[in-house]
Amino acid sequence: MTSLPRLQAGSGPETIRVLKAALAAGSLPDTYVSAGSLVHMETVSGGQTSPAADEDSPLPVTASPITPATLAGLLAEHAYVYRTRTRKTGKGKQELEFYEEEITPPREILSSVLAGKTWPGLAPLRGVIGAPVLRRDGTLLQRPGYDPATGLYLAAKVALPPVPDQPTDQQVSEARDFVLTRFLRDFPWSSPADRANYVALLVTPILRHFTRSLTPFALIDATMPASGKSILTGGPGMLYGQRVIPWAYTEEELRKSITAVLAEQVGVVVWDNLAEGTVIDSATLALLVTAGVWSDRQLGASRNIATVNDRLWMATGNNLQVGGDMASRTVRVHLDPNMPRPEQRDQSRFGIPHLDQWITTPSNQLTVLWHLLVLVLDWTRNGAPRADTVSMRQFTPWAQALGGFLAHHGIEGFLTNAADVRGIDEDETRWRAFLACWHTLHGTQPMTAAELRASGEPDRIGSDELDRWEGQFITTHTGRPPNVLALGRLLTGQVGRWRGDYVIRSAKNQRGDRNVFWVEHHD
Repeated sequence: MTSLPRLQAGSGPETIRVLKAALAAGSLPDTYVSAGSLVHMETVSGGQTSPAADEDSPLPVTASPITPATLAGLLAEHAYVYRTRTRKTGKGKQELEFYEEEITPPREILSSVLAGKTWPGLAPLRGVIGAPVLRRDGTLLQRPGYDPATGLYLAAKVALPPVPDQPTDQQVSEARDFVLTRFLRDFPWSSPADRANYVALLVTPILRHFTRSLTPFALIDATMPASGKSILTGGPGMLYGQRVIPWAYTEEELRKSITAVLAEQVGVVVWDNLAEGTVIDSATLALLVTAGVWSDRQLGASRNIATVNDRLWMATGNNLQVGGDMASRTVRVHLDPNMPRPEQRDQSRFGIPHLDQWITTPSNQLTVLWHLLVLVLDWTRNGAPRADTVSMRQFTPWAQALGGFLAHHGIEGFLTNAADVRGIDEDETRWRAFLACWHTLHGTQPMTAAELRASGEPDRIGSDELDRWEGQFITTHTGRPPNVLALGRLLTGQVGRWRGDYVIRSAKNQRGDRNVFWVEHHD
């Protein structure tokens, strides 16, 4: 016990002061402060790396909150806490001797020690990462453990040899060749944009801290099953730690799943294998990808929590659609094998046969990560040029940095499929069709919501009904045409918003007591 720090307990207040001073002095190793609370980094025993790339692959360590019980255990392991006691030295004698007794401080003492939120002597923990990242000064954080410059703790999933700050031309050439002509060669990309977008997503966790930007939502979909979607999401997941969670079809359940997964130490979150044709139209998800900090009520408690949103959020499925505000917040990677049974492709001709199994081997993950880091450091060595002409709303810093990275390495097509994303915007599609049909039927004639709603009723010709709108009249989420009041609100909410080449305009009628609407078409 003599090699451990000696902490002498006394009265209650004295013991509290002694323990707080010891914690502030760093007496307990791998102890940090996160959001005002103490956490301890520890290895997760019994954890298993997933054998399949489309399943969860957690990081090997976790930042555990320090509770009174865990503090007692840490003190027993890393310190000698004692108090001085006295006892009589012999029969009938009144002489006393002093001796030390090792103790575990009472729970109420430990609770009082942990009650504070201010720990000026302890290093802040800002996150746990599973692979090297680029610091804001352009240097690479690649040594496992705590990094004082960033406050990040690197818990590498694969043991990576040091990557040179100045890669040679040969190393850069080999890295480009491996990533583009071996690792990604045989995916059935629908266009060059899909491959470029995926490379950008693959290096996004490395560049997140360097770019200081929000990251858009990643949608990886295909026309057919067995096209390679899960391998693509498994790529960053295996390298940076991932959590695969089921898609929640209500806003409340989606919010809860987001809050729960943000409490875990993973770099990538995947909603995998959504039902074919699912429309991703969620106000909760739209808020998530544009928020640097996610705030919500803590599950099972009555207090709110705020968590830094530093994850890459992805979804996979077949023929997925987006709706609402998600189209402008989404980067799409689309696969189209253009054949009836993609799983029967000749693997012997692939750059890496059976890639779904190959990527699960740690040494192969190391190979992928090594080459990506070489490409990143070559880009920064050349001044980290950016693509200043690229823009993407709140994600423009991300788009310009990644666009510059891709252009530096000659990878073309980044974000040029933005029109395709708008094309799968279910909300955009139905409004555009509604306005086009409205303009065809009524031109620019001003109409009240009641008049427009009446025109949406089928015409009766004998026993038959004729729908002049051909099914294009706007509907509510239930699939039924809205009543007059709801239609008026829908139209008011769309005034001035262009849907393709059409836009709704509004004014008061001649009496000034009602709103009238009409559609303009830009030729």
